[in-house]
Amino acid sequence: MADQQLIRLLEAIREVSMDFQPNSPVKRQQKSLARIHGVVSVFPSKALHLHTTRSWDFLGVTKNVKRNPSVESDVIIGVIDTGICPESPSFSDEGFGPPPKNWKGECAGGDNFTCNRKLIGARFYAQDDSSARDEYGHGVHTASIAAGNRVPRASFFGIAEGIATGGVPSARISVYKVCDARGGCQWDDFLAGFDDAIADGVDIIMCSLGTELYGLHWVEDPVAIGTFHAMENGILTVHSAGNSGPGIATTASTVPWLISVAASNTDRSIIDKIVLGNGKTLTGSGVNSFILNETKLPLSWDWGYQPPPKSCKGGSARKGPIRKLTNLHHQYVIVRRECNPGCLDKKKVKGKIVVCDGNFHNYNPFDEALRAGAAGAIAVGKRNTSSIEPLPASTIRYNGGYTEMQLYFYSTKNPEGTILKSEATIDSEAPSLTPFSSRGPNMVAPDILKPDITAPGIDILAAFCPEITPSGYDFDKRKTNYIIMSGTSMSGSHVTGAAAYVKTFHPDWSPSAIKSALMTTAWPMKETQGAFDVYGVRDHEFAYGAGNLNPVKATDPGLVYEATKDDYLAMMCSMNLTFFGKCPKHIKLGSPKDLNYPTMTVQVKSGKAFEIKFPRTVTNVGISNSTYEATILISNTTDPNYEVLKASVEPRILSFKSLDEKKSFVVTVAGKLKLLGSIVSASLVWSDGTHHVRSPIAVYTDLGPK
Repeated sequence: MADQQLIRLLEAIREVSMDFQPNSPVKRQQKSLARIHGVVSVFPSKALHLHTTRSWDFLGVTKNVKRNPSVESDVIIGVIDTGICPESPSFSDEGFGPPPKNWKGECAGGDNFTCNRKLIGARFYAQDDSSARDEYGHGVHTASIAAGNRVPRASFFGIAEGIATGGVPSARISVYKVCDARGGCQWDDFLAGFDDAIADGVDIIMCSLGTELYGLHWVEDPVAIGTFHAMENGILTVHSAGNSGPGIATTASTVPWLISVAASNTDRSIIDKIVLGNGKTLTGSGVNSFILNETKLPLSWDWGYQPPPKSCKGGSARKGPIRKLTNLHHQYVIVRRECNPGCLDKKKVKGKIVVCDGNFHNYNPFDEALRAGAAGAIAVGKRNTSSIEPLPASTIRYNGGYTEMQLYFYSTKNPEGTILKSEATIDSEAPSLTPFSSRGPNMVAPDILKPDITAPGIDILAAFCPEITPSGYDFDKRKTNYIIMSGTSMSGSHVTGAAAYVKTFHPDWSPSAIKSALMTTAWPMKETQGAFDVYGVRDHEFAYGAGNLNPVKATDPGLVYEATKDDYLAMMCSMNLTFFGKCPKHIKLGSPKDLNYPTMTVQVKSGKAFEIKFPRTVTNVGISNSTYEATILISNTTDPNYEVLKASVEPRILSFKSLDEKKSFVVTVAGKLKLLGSIVSASLVWSDGTHHVRSPIAVYTDLGPK
């Protein structure tokens, strides 16, 4: 179907109120549109959600890493996001030549927008928009992580100062603004952006937004549709897994023809220290640029109306669960307070540092502290992700200084403290997964592992637009060219840069070959590195996929698992899905697990013995004359009382005589998992002594409550 025809159809759909009631005129129009030749699916346009510089050094992509500058300059990354700020130093075109010869796009950036030889293309789509300029601050950040220039002395008001750089600083960027100033992104704009990026001739597409509809059928999923179209045209799409963790089955990035990215940290963390009146220092998290000059202010914890006013949304002003603590022979009754909206007494907290104690699932406690006139705020909760607030603020965890603060607070008549400016510190345990990163298993295709890989997504310093407030509050007048953000959007940007880096060494590689190279060379994650779901159960590969990104190794993977459009169609035919195309006659797959994927996953029934076979084919891209031997490693976390797994591969030796030669093998796993929610991990490693081609294996039962 022609791109412009598809766009016209999407625009026609958008003009109609999508009130899908039975027998409504809209319902009849939907059926009429569906009969048009070439229409894959007709569905209501809904909202997508954004999945928001030490990191590249941490990944091994240092200043002196091997590069192909001339080839890198010909790589074009399409950024489908909230736009960009063309004046940012990260997108200066100093030293750049003309755009690559395969570039077919244009600079249609609208008002007050100019492209250059680095930022070679721009488009925007929202009806009430007039420019591709970023008004939200997300697209400029992600674009610079992937392909921003090297900019010295970058920082957020002195925090994390250093050289800001993208993974492929010589690459070109084309921007497709599909989201508005509030971060709202419509499906039809998203698909139009994909079509334009493909027609413009981009090489890699970065997409850091998606639905929050877990298990959304692929025929109704704009990400599935847009990325399939890209794959058909030889373009790899990198997609963020989402920020809805740590619950199981929370990723909406489910299709196998894109690479789904989870978020982990680097060995640099941003911390925000709290100094109590007794001299003790607590370490919290937060990106705080404010300086209180170590002035100690009163701490307010026992505040709130009794009974709460009507404006109080929630129970934070009421006495919550009572918790008793015994320390140094003192027993204190601790009453939780949560800073719910409208619940703080301005008279009691104005000019003080207020302490907010709760889980904060659906609101930001710092908003309420700000409304009540607090001079600063300390949040106590389960999550430990840094955020930028318009007042001095820090977050501590229940197991990270909470008890010390409680004991101090209730042992003195006039508790006081201060919040220091944030600083960078070393995290020797990195990489570890972040709780907010969305998890598998895959709700649409349970035998396809998702996410695929993890990459840095915590406390990432990258470009920002100085005209945008860093905290989201209009009265916050701070202006900065660089900001610190966290999210799977940031991790997806690192994988985008890595994919482009691999492509500079292998311009002719297919999207699946690049994806395979990134996955099979990833660093294995340790079982202790944050892979727990909301119930405290290890979620293994469903948290981090094949492991942590290793870009330099990915340029020389040795072997790759390749899949074509026909392979994906055959896989969908095994699921009785034919909306993307006809079933290929020359390829038959019994189930999705038979897809030639770099990982091997299967869901089995608890309490029943199983024997599963995974057929796979690898292509030699390493050394022409080479011999690979297989090793299978079973995770040492397996409980033999409840989980039994044996695995083998046939043949165990693969001998190649030339490059691009293909060899097939079959992995067999057998055993019994007695309990619901069981996950057993293993890995297959092919090695010729130089290359180590690793494929995770995950066998699991129904994981229970979602």
